[in-house]
Amino acid sequence: MVAPAFEYAAARSYDEAVHLLADGGDEAKVLAGGQSLMPMLNLRLARPELLIDINTADDRPPSVADGMLRLPALTRHRVLLEHDLIRQHCPLLAAAVWHVGNVRVRNRGTVGGSLAHADPTSEIGSCALATGAQIVVRGPRGNRTVPASELFVSYLTTALADTEVITDVLIPVSGPRQGWSFREMVRRTSDFAIVAVAAVVEFQDGKDAVAAARVALAGVADRVTLVSQELLVGLIGGTGDEASVDAVAGRIAGSVEPPDDVHASGDYRRRLVRVLTADALREACARAAGVAA
Repeated sequence: MVAPAFEYAAARSYDEAVHLLADGGDEAKVLAGGQSLMPMLNLRLARPELLIDINTADDRPPSVADGMLRLPALTRHRVLLEHDLIRQHCPLLAAAVWHVGNVRVRNRGTVGGSLAHADPTSEIGSCALATGAQIVVRGPRGNRTVPASELFVSYLTTALADTEVITDVLIPVSGPRQGWSFREMVRRTSDFAIVAVAAVVEFQDGKDAVAAARVALAGVADRVTLVSQELLVGLIGGTGDEASVDAVAGRIAGSVEPPDDVHASGDYRRRLVRVLTADALREACARAAGVAA
């Protein structure tokens, strides 16, 4: 199939994109990398009357300031793999992006586009939750910042208004005693995740004890989800030993109600949550403690 007819406009700035979105109303869509939108157009799952191309709106590289890694929304997945700042300050994201699509998708796809698309199996989305990222969006009234934990509403739905566009992603830089891990199960390379787990663990200074932890899941609900801190009781304050990790992974698996679909049953996904979460937490704790993972 081919895409339905649409009008095309190239925005030279985010402000111009916001203006075009306001004029276009519900019938306008933003085009960044196009790796999600174009297949939806070709399958007639999306029928916008206006496509607003923002590829020339921003050419800033990633940067670090005041303890935050700033990723402009148009940062390509390929840059997340290759840029020294990402590998140094957010290695979780650099590792997870290897699992995004294929080479073509990683060359064209953007970090802002992935977040705005809100796929419930998103590797980028789960990393944003696990790292406590902040999403900067611009609308007619200027900029506002949305915590990643409040961005995802439901399947392919975010908290963004129709006239808002993502401009930046802010991620706290990883500390010296922070460990991370990303685990994913797919049927074939480049498939959507059946289940993915992103974990970040921070140890206390001078002690082999967990000070904080965040775990995000993909593929188990209508959106990527951040595990409740209550489910991490027993891990935080402990040493990340096998027994506490297994207990936490079991509680997390018991808390989810994944759907059945043509790819996997809900029971299988729940089992994957337990196994992958335990593996991810063990690896993150080992990295935080300075032990070879």
